[in-house]
Formats: sequence, structure tokens, C-alpha cells
Amino acid sequence: MKKQLDRRFSSFVEMGVTAWENRDNLAYAMKLLTDGVCDGCALGTSGVKDWTIPGIHLCWIRLNLLRLNTMPALKLDLLPAISQLQTLNEKALRSIGRIAEPMIREPGDTHFRRLSWDEALHRISQKIRASGVDRTGFYLVSRGTVNETYYACQKAVRFLGSNDIDNSARICHAPSTVALKQMIGYGATTFSYTDLLKSDLLVFVGSNAANNQPVLMKYLHVAKKNGTRIVTVNPYREPGMEKYWVPSVPESALLGTVIADASFEVRVGGDAAFMNGVIKYLIERGTLDQDFIRQAEGWAELEASLKEQSWEFLETSAGCHRDHMKRFAELYETTKSAIFVWSMGVTMHKEGVDNVRSVVNLALARGNIGKPGAGLMPIRGHSGVQGGGEMGATPNALPGGVGLTEDNRERFERLWGFPVPTKPGRFIVEMIDAAARGELDVLYCVGSNLFGVLPDPLYVKKALENLSLRVHHDIVLNPQMLVPSREAVIVLPATTRYEMVGGNTETSTERRVIFNPELGAHRIPEARDEWRVMIEVAERVKPHGADQIQFDSTGAIREEIAQAVPFYEGIQKLKNKGDQFQWGGAMLCENGRFATRDGKAHFVPVKPRDNRVPEGWFQLTNRRGKQFNSMAFRDLEPLSSTRRHEVILAQEDMQALQLKPGDLVRVKSAIGELQAAVKPGRVRPQTVIAHWPESNILIQRGQLDPECGIPAFRDELVQVIPVRASLTGTKSL
Repeated sequence: MKKQLDRRFSSFVEMGVTAWENRDNLAYAMKLLTDGVCDGCALGTSGVKDWTIPGIHLCWIRLNLLRLNTMPALKLDLLPAISQLQTLNEKALRSIGRIAEPMIREPGDTHFRRLSWDEALHRISQKIRASGVDRTGFYLVSRGTVNETYYACQKAVRFLGSNDIDNSARICHAPSTVALKQMIGYGATTFSYTDLLKSDLLVFVGSNAANNQPVLMKYLHVAKKNGTRIVTVNPYREPGMEKYWVPSVPESALLGTVIADASFEVRVGGDAAFMNGVIKYLIERGTLDQDFIRQAEGWAELEASLKEQSWEFLETSAGCHRDHMKRFAELYETTKSAIFVWSMGVTMHKEGVDNVRSVVNLALARGNIGKPGAGLMPIRGHSGVQGGGEMGATPNALPGGVGLTEDNRERFERLWGFPVPTKPGRFIVEMIDAAARGELDVLYCVGSNLFGVLPDPLYVKKALENLSLRVHHDIVLNPQMLVPSREAVIVLPATTRYEMVGGNTETSTERRVIFNPELGAHRIPEARDEWRVMIEVAERVKPHGADQIQFDSTGAIREEIAQAVPFYEGIQKLKNKGDQFQWGGAMLCENGRFATRDGKAHFVPVKPRDNRVPEGWFQLTNRRGKQFNSMAFRDLEPLSSTRRHEVILAQEDMQALQLKPGDLVRVKSAIGELQAAVKPGRVRPQTVIAHWPESNILIQRGQLDPECGIPAFRDELVQVIPVRASLTGTKSL
């Protein structure tokens, strides 16, 4: 009962905590909530309203992010020594206050010291010019980054003659983009949120919306009232996806809403085998959409591949009996419409692209695309994710997500007036490897905490230390800024999205481009927009021709985006609160129209990997708690009643290891170990669930999806060793 009360009232507690944290600037905080576009997940609201259902839409993520925009500036003369700052976690660092002025740290310095903007820009540009752009990398975080910043920054980097620009949106959903563009021609959600409310079936694969997109849970409450069935496919039965308390719906706030009608627990990395098994049953039962299949390409190859995959192999790889696949198939075949939603549990694997392909194959097999209540949703966890790829801030694509082909380069050369570099750019993990080898001198970061979010953080730290110069343009301090470098670390104060002169835009998960008005009453005097600084650096590095990258306002950037990205036509007209448009219209792929070269949908054969787990070993996967990106807000996550220092095991594994809740274990991988308390959960046996990014210390670097370069944050084989066993020699699994 106490756990239910904690879950039921946690949202109201968040409101009280937020009000208290912002008590010194409460009027401005309310203005941001009522007039600004949400800077949390990419569901997208203008103020506290949206275009899906009436009422107030406000979640704990946005409430916790609010203080980043209202807090006072830190005082440099009162900032502790770097050695003291290094003892603080990310939460404590960001609570110190907004970065207020350019700061520098050089070898031997005990404290950050001030430098003027002119000194900072001179030093950065001089180092880039001396090292050469080939020895410089650029990286943008998707947490709150807006379309205008992405576009202007990627243009500046390409003006310098480099494609070495990457962003964290690609790290999350690059597999989705690659697979979707190959199979349907679009790298985005194919329907509108209103379709969630009228679908027969919603399938969540490797996705925990209750933690990462809380506003969506209100839509699910309405969908359930309308008769929609919801199922989950995941190694762990997330409590928030079983039952959720929607605070703005009195009935749900009091009694809760049962979300999942059925849950299918698969082995970590077993999604593709599970999907393939379901398709095999649909073939056997003759419940495919043959009309759709006849108009698509690749079905014969997919069917032949499935014939070669035995049920025994699929059971082993999926980690569940074929009866579970049959049960899903029986549920699925009775529906007229279905929506498939997936997230990091599908993408963050060595076979992330194939995992997404398997989900898309299953959706297409019954024609669930381009019709009401049906479609595909790679759900976005940050407000800057969808726009990140579409604005071209990636090493392998130009604005619009188009490849670096000769034709595409020529089109942008005509638009921009300068050559577009032909040499392929480096993904961020490749930049880190180059830094470790001494082949990269400068890393320019807009936001981010690479030390915290990438696998093998000790290796990342050494690579960052090996750089000559690092630039961090951000709102608040984070641990990455405290890692030394060979020559200097420069920290620059950024404006928030609400302070940007001329306003800006974000693109939501449903492809809605939303205008965020300027609400800059709380502007830090020396803070500057990231895009303006990037352009000034580029101008100083390469003065000749720099007029070609100048913008006098964010409005001018939007004018050019409309020319550069044809499907963003209309962005130049967004000027006031509530202005928005949905690129592609309410539904993509309607009436069998796909954006592939031949205009058809494409099935793609997927061969799941051998996913057997050796006896005595476990597969590691991770989850988010009460956090946003790597920023943890609370130690306790009330939906699962799990703390950040706890790992979750199946009850049978705990019994085999003779463990009780709260006992300490060592989770040991090939590269590191983590000591944690154990907690039982409804998780598939031989699985360990730890919180991210703490679990990164266990994850090997270099494990990348070969088609998109995304690091594998899951699938790591680990051992779970009771602490008593390590002390007494007792044998463990």
C-alpha cells in the first residue's frame, strides 16, 4: 500500500519541490511553463497545451528541468577549487548556478579563472587554425538544442571544410533512421498522436514511456478508455507500464490506470528473434495482409530467410518459448490497426539497425502503415532529437537527412556558396578514439557530458585528457568540464532556449515544428547563443568568405532552413506562441505512397544473432530512473521503488545466489565492476538491470552497430558475485 501511495502522489510531490526550488523566481518559472515550448521529451507542448487532447499537459521531467532556466548565476570568485568540484556529482554541480562568464583552466591551475569573450574566441580560433580543421571535432547535445542551433552550427563546420560534427540524437536513434529510410523512405514517426487514441493495439518494444515520456501516459489513459489494447515487449515488466497514475485525470490520480493488457518478456537482444517468430506464425495461419505485401518489395527474401530459422533457434535467441510468439500473433492478427513504439531498448545494440528492421517487418506484414490508428513511432526522449538529424548536424548527412552524395553536395554548394567537404566525417566515438591516439587536438562541445554517457568512461576520460583544447558551451557545470586537457579547457556561458533573441523551434516526435517565443527576462548578461558563437569562431578561423555563413537573426536561419529542407517549408512563417505545422501532414505513407526510390515499402530479411547466455553469466541492460539524459534528479524512482545504487534480478536468480533484497553484489564485466544492492523484479532470468549512466563502467567500448556507428549499451555479459562470496570463497553463478 505504501508503494502505491508513493507512486500515486509522486507527481504532486514534484510540483511542490519545483515550486520551492523556484521560489526566488516563481513568476518567471510560471511564464516559462505557460508560454514556452517544453524542453523535456519530444512529445511537444506549447505552454501546457498540445494538439492531441484538451487539458493541462505537464510532467515531472519538465518540472525538474525548470530550475536550469531560472537559477541565478554562479559567482566565479566563490567557485571552489577544481579538486573540490571533482568530488561532486552532476546534480550537485548543476545546482551551483548558471555559468555566468567565460572561464579557462590550464595545467597547474587550481581554479577556473575568467577571460573575456574576445580572449576566449581568439584562443579557440587560433588553436583550430594552428591544428587544422581535420584535427578538430564538434559535438552537440540534443538536450534542449533547437533547430536553428543545429542548422547554423553544421553550416559553420562545413564552411570550415569538415564533416566532423555529430550530435547525441544520432547516438540514440541512428538505427531507427537507417532502417526506416531503407524500408519506408522516412526517418520519423509516420502518424499523429491522435492515432494513438483510436488504434486497436499499441505495442511498446524496449520502451518505457512512463519514465521517459510521462505526458504520453495521459494519451494511453484516453486510449484505454477508447478500447485500445496495449502490450509490451521487454526483458523487464516496467511497473509504470503496468499501472500508472495520471495526475491531471482525477480518476487515474486516485485509482491509477492499468496500462499493459499483456507483457512479453524476451531476452536482452531477443527482439528480432521474437518478431521473426511472430511473422512465422502469421505466415502459418494465413493472416498476413497479402494486398499490401504484393505492392511491396522484399517479401520473398524475408519469407525465405524465415524458413531457414528454426523454432529452436528463435526460442533460444528470443529467450522465450514459441507459445509466447504465437500468443502475440493471435492477439495481433485480430486487430484492424496497430502502432509499434520503440526506443533505446531496441536501438542501443550491436544489431540495432536489424532490431528496428524486425519491428518494421512485423508492422508491414499486416499493412499497419499509412492508415488511421496504425504506424511506426521511434519515440524521442529529448526535445532536440528529431530536429538534430533533420538539420544535418551529423557526419554522414546534410540538412534534410540526405547523404553526402555528389548531387546533394552540389545542391548545397549552390545554396551556400562554398564547397561542401567530401571527406566523410567522424562519429563521436570515432572522435574520442582519435583523441586517444593523439589524432585530434580540439573538441568543441555544445552541451554534453561525454565522460558520463559513453561506454568505458575511464577510457573516455583519458581521451579527453589527451586533447590540447576542449571547449564547453553550456548552461551549468558538469563533470566533463573538470577533466583536464594538455593545454586548456574553456567554458562558455550559454543562453537557454527561452532567452534566444528571435525565438526558435523544436520538432516533436510527431513531426510537428513548434515555435518557442523569446522569454528572456532572466538572461545572464554575458551568456551568448551557441550558434552565434560557433559562427564567430568559424569567421575568425577562416575570414575569407565568412559572409556566407552570417545570419542576423534566428528568423533568417528559419528562412534558409525552408530552402535547404523542402519538407520544412513553413518554418519561416513561425513567429508567435502556438505557431506550428506538421511536416509531411498528419500521416506519412498514406495510400501506399512511400519515399523510397521506387515508391514502395521494402521488407528486409533479418537473421537474429545467436543469443545464448553461458551458464553462470548474465546479460546486462540498463534503464533510466528519475532522470533526464544523464541528469539524475532523485535517488529513488517511485514507479519501480528502485534506487540508483540498486540492480534488479529475477527472483529465481536471487534464490540461486542465496540473495535477499538489499544484499550487496559485485556486477563484473570484462572491463570493470560495480558494487550494488540487489532488488527482485519481474525480469527475465539471467538478466541484470542497472541504472544508466552508472552502468557504463561495465560496458566495453568499440562495440558498434556497423551500419550506423551507435555504441552498444546493452548485451554485455557480466557475472553477479555476492559480496559474501568474494570474501569467503563461496561459489556463485
